[in-house]
Amino acid sequence: MRYTLLVSDEDGMRVVRVPALPGCFSQGKTVDEALMRAREAIAGHVAAPRDLGEPVPVEEAPPIVASVEIQAAA
Repeated sequence: MRYTLLVSDEDGMRVVRVPALPGCFSQGKTVDEALMRAREAIAGHVAAPRDLGEPVPVEEAPPIVASVEIQAAA
């Protein structure tokens, strides 16, 4: 299974969110540490519904990630 991860820097930590798995996130001091922990978090998020016989959320298509720049109002 493959999931898109969004990594951001928050208060000196690397925070990872998994858009296809609401509530699934992780963090670490480095990107590598955050990604390692994200794998563990994803495994737990996938195991729970599987253990209950429910469908496991899958990522149908990667999300579009974009940024825009705006002018601040004076």
